[in-house]
Amino acid sequence: MEIFDVLDELDHPVAVVVTDAERVLARHGETAEPLRWASVTKLISTMASLVAVQRGMVGLDDPAGPPGATVRHLLAHAAGVPFDDGAVLSEPGRRRVYSNRGIELLAEHVAEHVGTDFTTWAEQTVLEPLGMATVLIDGSPAHGAAGSADDLARLGRELLSPTLLGPELFAEATHVVFPGLSGVLPGYGRQKTNDWGLGFEIRDHKTPHWTGESSSPATFGHFGQSGSFLWVDPEAGLATAFLSSRPFGDWAVRVWPPLTDAILAEHAR
Repeated sequence: MEIFDVLDELDHPVAVVVTDAERVLARHGETAEPLRWASVTKLISTMASLVAVQRGMVGLDDPAGPPGATVRHLLAHAAGVPFDDGAVLSEPGRRRVYSNRGIELLAEHVAEHVGTDFTTWAEQTVLEPLGMATVLIDGSPAHGAAGSADDLARLGRELLSPTLLGPELFAEATHVVFPGLSGVLPGYGRQKTNDWGLGFEIRDHKTPHWTGESSSPATFGHFGQSGSFLWVDPEAGLATAFLSSRPFGDWAVRVWPPLTDAILAEHAR
């Protein structure tokens, strides 16, 4: 069985890039064509924010967002900020409330401290250093990016072998922050333990989930409602970027896990 056979049932174009820390291992579809990333945009915003932390321009414990919340709470979707607008839903650190608005508040805080608008900061600190030339952030830092699967895979290689962040900060970002919080994983329902790091969703033992049954608990990344994802499995030494011309739906719930398992079976170290 070829790793991309599961995609044969789809009636719309998708682009997939499988990579390790050094090179592309497999491609499917038009991987140089820009497509919408939706919430996978948050990975760029996460990295740009963490670069500001790494450089000492922003602190994880800086007050940001609603009263009592910090940069760490906003990155970990633990500030109680609602999805878009409205009243605060819980005290900071009590629930995992997935929030576009929280990432927007984070971007406003970072921009204030680095002295330039957030999109410019993200371009200068993440997109340009990694050579992600097709990526354009238009609008919200939570969901406004578009770019190619090849460029999303470049981010995956960075996350397998980091150059933009030091090892201590990167380790904190990719391990569970505020462990044990429950919450809703969009598209997959309530999770008793809805684990996140600093901007990265942590696979851990969630069920159901958009990665594979053979994905390690250490797997981290993000998916988006445009039918996009980037997962990074540090134990397997692999990352996979997936973009789609059709929004997330039942097709993705059905196809993504077996695709991931096929990739891991073929290419995991």
